[in-house]
Amino acid sequence: MGWVILLVLVAIAFVLLWRFGDLPRTSLELLGAALLVGLAGYAWQGSPAQPGSPVTSREAAGKVDANAIIAQRKMRTGTGDEGAWLDMGDALARAGATREAVLAMRSGIRDHRNSPDLWVGLGNALIAHGDGLISPAAMFAFQHAATLSPEHPGPPFFYGLALAQQGNLAEAAKVWRGLLARTPGNAPWRTDLIARLTSIGGLPTVPLVTKPVRQNPLR
Repeated sequence: MGWVILLVLVAIAFVLLWRFGDLPRTSLELLGAALLVGLAGYAWQGSPAQPGSPVTSREAAGKVDANAIIAQRKMRTGTGDEGAWLDMGDALARAGATREAVLAMRSGIRDHRNSPDLWVGLGNALIAHGDGLISPAAMFAFQHAATLSPEHPGPPFFYGLALAQQGNLAEAAKVWRGLLARTPGNAPWRTDLIARLTSIGGLPTVPLVTKPVRQNPLR
């Protein structure tokens, strides 16, 4: 059953990228190769025939958050080729091919070095590949995304999410409150951000009416 699900996901990812990604032939060939690498990695490391079992807390921390993926799409500033790379990374991560998701993000960054969306995607992929742990490489990816686009909501949103998944709720709430303070009232990710702050007991008790001076671009 695991193979069937994986093959369907890979097929859907490739068809979507081919149909809507508006990519040149060379990019499609590269994307196809990356998907095949993901299949090979799953064949080598995966165990599709094994029965399911409860995951440990560390494994649960690194699982793909479908709602967070939706939020990331709402935060994107890039389009076209950048979105295609991000969609492929999402598909690979959902299939459990986290290493290949990291490789896909790095490949996208080679073509779009100044894309904050892809740097955020790289940070997320690295965290998923590290079972939810914030590695120095993931932290660098978020920091670099914030440097490229200081007002981009992605870096603090997903840095806070990683902190929350690790159990560091106080720091996660601090990061998210800073983001909420500078989030427009009509931002499509605002509702999700407030819901996450509420879930960890970090929602501010007074209205946030001023924009704080930021010493750290992730806060």
